[in-house]
Amino acid sequence: MSFVYEKIMGGKKGLTGFIILATLILIIFPLFLDAFRLNLVGKYLTYAFVAVSLVLLWGYGGILSLGQGIFFGLGGYAMAMFLKLEASSPENTTIQSTPGIPDFMDWNQLTELPWFWEPFTSFTFTILAVLIVPAAFAYIIGSAMFKRRVGGVYFAIITQVIAVILTVLIVGQQGVTGGINGITDLRTLHGWDITSDSAKNIFYFINCGLLLTVILASRFILTSKFGRILLAIRDKEDRVRFSGYDVANFKIFIFCFAAMISAIGGAMFTLQVGFMSPSFVGIVPSIEMVIFAAVGGRMSLIGAVYGTLLINYGKSAFSESFPEMWLFLIGGLFIAVVMLFPNGLAGLWNDYGHHITNKFVFISKAFSKLVPQSLLKKVEDAR
Repeated sequence: MSFVYEKIMGGKKGLTGFIILATLILIIFPLFLDAFRLNLVGKYLTYAFVAVSLVLLWGYGGILSLGQGIFFGLGGYAMAMFLKLEASSPENTTIQSTPGIPDFMDWNQLTELPWFWEPFTSFTFTILAVLIVPAAFAYIIGSAMFKRRVGGVYFAIITQVIAVILTVLIVGQQGVTGGINGITDLRTLHGWDITSDSAKNIFYFINCGLLLTVILASRFILTSKFGRILLAIRDKEDRVRFSGYDVANFKIFIFCFAAMISAIGGAMFTLQVGFMSPSFVGIVPSIEMVIFAAVGGRMSLIGAVYGTLLINYGKSAFSESFPEMWLFLIGGLFIAVVMLFPNGLAGLWNDYGHHITNKFVFISKAFSKLVPQSLLKKVEDAR
């Protein structure tokens, strides 16, 4: 029990913060938001996967990636390819000149399915591709950069360049990627209508469950010996290297793990929203995701989720109410948070969270007094 409490939950304050977040997204939002708004929050939570990955990568590893949209997009496109193939069965595409292939391929005069699309007829392969392809791509980038001790601003610029290259490649290869429009008109998953409100609600709860699982897994890594070494690398990289550790391998691992987390968010985005386009792969979304982590607190996994929700809620609210000024207002919101709370929203929790934590302790003590001591003794004996 102490292992779970300290290593995974993060102690008293970590457990309290986790319970509050879980209550908010699993109970409060579904109870008080209509179907449209809940689906909107579900979309925001898919971005939170990337923000959490940046806490691991940037906050604890000191590696600023301005191209996490790459992995978000790879995961999203993998899921979109499977859904598009299901929607492009010969029965659904009889009006095309070549039935059985996606509509954008037919418009671009392709007569057969490209070889790399064929494995995505399998849902199992798709799930594996969502996890493995982004991690493998991150491994290639990480090995090329970290083995040569490329880091800091140079690494950030290189990830930006890769994001631009991938965006241009997706847009340019319209016949096999859908081009600037992306992959759209995704309707079913194994015959199940994913456009209905009930399906969106189910995806919302799956999304929440995966996000909470990712937070717990990330917290376990950060509280392990690996996490302590990662912090040491961030602060004194040369000293860690001289101590005999292979710094490059530590960086490669955390980069690949962060890529997998981002890809899961991308896959859930495709299911939650129903399309994927290159606009989520480029520089702008990648920088926005860094802002989510910065506003939430780049050293806080849970803070990254709150930062994502706050910024995206601000974007939606300001764009609806002030369509001509919303960009200035969202910029003002970001500046205000950074100026007033330099440690992000997580800084507020660190400063004032003990008041809430103490209340939880008081409630737990009061509950223990209500429970018969004989019952508690039996529970302890069972352990």
